[in-house]
Amino acid sequence: QVQLVESGGGLVQAGGSLRLSCAASGRTGSTYAMGWFRQGPGKEREFVADISWSGGSTNYADSVKGRFTISRDNAKNTVYLQMNSLKAEDTAVYYCAVRPPEPYNDYVEYDYWGQGTQVTVSS
Repeated sequence: QVQLVESGGGLVQAGGSLRLSCAASGRTGSTYAMGWFRQGPGKEREFVADISWSGGSTNYADSVKGRFTISRDNAKNTVYLQMNSLKAEDTAVYYCAVRPPEPYNDYVEYDYWGQGTQVTVSS
């Protein structure tokens, strides 16, 4: 089993910044990719960002490109999501997830999920 614990969410004004963290533990395997997703009020869960095991390959949803940055520290088994220039529409519960380390495509499947952390952006 793999446990993922997100932190760093909160209330921020539009234009502000937050950094989310996700710590992985348990049987993650020797290498794994990680992703961030979000689910806003009344919306379906959507992809936000993904990062390879090495950190050398990242992918973003169009809605967050240029504003969000995903990174990871493998020594700490932690992935981060730096969110800048936040907008009201970024309000959502943010989830991290783990998947096998194959190259990213639109059909990759994530095996384990965290419980989520709430991000609220006030306008």
